[in-house]
Amino acid sequence: MPKRLTTYLKLHKVSILLAILSLAFYFTFAYHLERTEFIKLLSLFAALFFLCFKLVQFEKYNFKFLLGIGIIFRLVFLIAEPNLSQDFYRFIWDGELVSHFINPYLKVPNALIEQKDLVVVNARELYDGMGSLSAKHFSNYPPLNQIFFALAALLGGKSILGSIIVMRSTIILADIGIFYFGRKLLKNINQSPHLIFWYFLNPLVIVELTGNLHFEGVMLFFFVWSLYLLSVHKWQWAAVVYACSISVKLVPLLFLPLFLKHFKLKKSILFYAIIGLTSLLLFAPFYSTEFINNYSKTIGLWFSNFEFNAGIYNAVKQIAIQFDAKPWELIKTYGKITPILTVIAVLLFTFLRKNEKLSVLITSMLWVLTLYYFMSATVHPWYIIFLVVLTAFTKYRYAFIWSAAIVLSYFAYSLADFKENLWLVAIEYLAVFSFLIYELVAYRNKS
Repeated sequence: MPKRLTTYLKLHKVSILLAILSLAFYFTFAYHLERTEFIKLLSLFAALFFLCFKLVQFEKYNFKFLLGIGIIFRLVFLIAEPNLSQDFYRFIWDGELVSHFINPYLKVPNALIEQKDLVVVNARELYDGMGSLSAKHFSNYPPLNQIFFALAALLGGKSILGSIIVMRSTIILADIGIFYFGRKLLKNINQSPHLIFWYFLNPLVIVELTGNLHFEGVMLFFFVWSLYLLSVHKWQWAAVVYACSISVKLVPLLFLPLFLKHFKLKKSILFYAIIGLTSLLLFAPFYSTEFINNYSKTIGLWFSNFEFNAGIYNAVKQIAIQFDAKPWELIKTYGKITPILTVIAVLLFTFLRKNEKLSVLITSMLWVLTLYYFMSATVHPWYIIFLVVLTAFTKYRYAFIWSAAIVLSYFAYSLADFKENLWLVAIEYLAVFSFLIYELVAYRNKS
């Protein structure tokens, strides 16, 4: 064995051991875990978060080592079927439609499955797999996301596993892109480049994006790339890339008003115009009057029909029930109030913060999205990943705590009726609020 390699192994033997342990846990997660096994799932996550912390602590300046093991952790999942989410069935279904030039926004799967000449490969298996809730609603995934689904269907060799591998490869490449541009962005805003590993090695990120095929990672790739372009003063290209981020997931729309102060009026109008034009070009192939109606209805459901792992909403709900309020009526009323409060929060952060500086702008984005998730009636675990990315570029760390604490919400997955344990939800939010308050007090005292 070469002396150089022997020396390296001696110097990094503890980190290599931790990486091997992590690899074993990720393998168990991918191939030997059912989502009904909550205690096993919780134990694996707890171990992986501890190992992630130690790996970054020991090797934070050893970029090649941490990048390499981060990629290897993801590759473990390459041929595994997602075990915590069934959304991938709908992704492939939509991809099959788009690959055959059928608009996925015009008919629900419940209607399409009755057609005798349906061109969707593995239609029955996909339909059964996506579940009744997804099957009765129109697609809510934006156009660029649909293109990625279509590529998975085209390159997947007419098999579900093949499509899974294509989607997973896309998400892994997106994460590598986030690492690449995120590291550059951290340098440009005078932050330590190693902070990107709190995203890249985060177990929630690896499990929910690579493992369960959520496309938040692809959205975040375009988002981080756009912020990097802003940091090097290429704002026109930043606008084009930002529109691509919106066209994968709509969440970045929330931050658009914040750019008003960052660019000043004239420049911000041009920035918005480029985003608008690029978005229109991406939406154009799917345009129809029915599409607008169907898509807006589907998006509206997230505010007024669904609830999962909510913070403030659950507190309001429990109080309202004591006064004989009906939960099914409360969610609709609450769903109408939440967008208004969100808009108010965005406007306050737009005009009361010094967003001219990019680091301040990113912090404003972090607070806006945090408040939105605190108020939201639906907070799936993978939603928090956006906060994890934003936190990496700021002095705050509470999103990392949330990415670990939100694992408690998986308890609902262990039950056939997906009934939540509100005590576990309360522990989750108590941990997040406590650490957030601690950070606010600590940084206020320092200033």
